[in-house]
Amino acid sequence: MARYECPCGYIYDPAEGDAEHNIQIGTAFEDLPDDWVCPKCGAEKEFFERLED
Repeated sequence: MARYECPCGYIYDPAEGDAEHNIQIGTAFEDLPDDWVCPKCGAEKEFFERLED
């Protein structure tokens, strides 16, 4: 699954999930809730860019 990077440098990795927002390990970025935001800076999903593997 693809990883996505926030402009602040935070990288959402499905292999890690987001425990702070109760996002389970293995959750694809596309499957994150619409109201999910970066746990580091609060940016919305639309500002994240896909990282090439």
